Amino acid sequence: MIRQQADKHHPQAIQPVEHWVAIRAPGEALRLHVLEWPGAGQPFVLLHGLASNANTWSAVGRTLAAQGYRVLAVDQRGHGRSDKPDTGYDFETVADDLHCLLEALAVESPVIAGQSWGGNVVLAYGARHQRSARRLILVDGGFLDLQSRPDMTWERTATELRPPPLTGTLRAALAQRIQVMHTDWTEEGIAATLGNFEHLPDGTVRPWLTLERHMQILRALWEQRPAALYPLIQRPVTIVVAEDGSNPTWLEAKRAQVNAAEQGLAQVDVHWLADTAHDIHVHRPAALAALMAADLEQGQ
Repeated sequence: MIRQQADKHHPQAIQPVEHWVAIRAPGEALRLHVLEWPGAGQPFVLLHGLASNANTWSAVGRTLAAQGYRVLAVDQRGHGRSDKPDTGYDFETVADDLHCLLEALAVESPVIAGQSWGGNVVLAYGARHQRSARRLILVDGGFLDLQSRPDMTWERTATELRPPPLTGTLRAALAQRIQVMHTDWTEEGIAATLGNFEHLPDGTVRPWLTLERHMQILRALWEQRPAALYPLIQRPVTIVVAEDGSNPTWLEAKRAQVNAAEQGLAQVDVHWLADTAHDIHVHRPAALAALMAADLEQGQ
């Protein structure tokens, strides 16, 4: 394990410590990159979404750490600064990665939160390792069933959700594009989102997650049926849902799937955040951290 010391030049901010943790997942060895905000309290483990990275959780991590919690944000396989094998992007393997990581770091009974695809990983983890977590938190993800639309096929899903070709885009141009799309995001949030990309010497970027691996994850998302996993979840669940109002049809479908989660999960608390982007942890980190801590404390 390699550890980088926290920045001591900014005492007003709780800086994370970096780990590269070697795990031995079934059939392979893997190094995962982890940001840790040390604390003596309840551990929180934070998982990013598809094609994202651990730094997007920085504001939430810092906020929770200021309350005394131990917080870890993980670059999942293929993402950020973690190892990038060509295979193993199904939910069973990614959930086992997390289980091996928590064992390696001696993290017991964590609260595990995942945003978007990360929420689906959290759901898979909760079903596969039923009593390992204290609470599961699904942040605008985990409850979404891509097959729920009667007119949707895998081929259409693969076309509509295929990532845009951003390799070769100037970093400055991409930063400006993010600023235009999200005018109320902080500089920290924009910088963290730029961390989804490798920054090349010529000033351009390249996604850390390759197209081939991205599509493997998308296929796994297509095949996962959340409703089939709900009866296997034996821990309390928090669902935090973004409601931006930009697409009424999609919002109606989202409400239906959240309702299905409420009916299928034994213990669940649901929070809707109005005027909030899908990347809740980037857009409204203070509100999200407050909900996460409050549900934990109320559930004790």
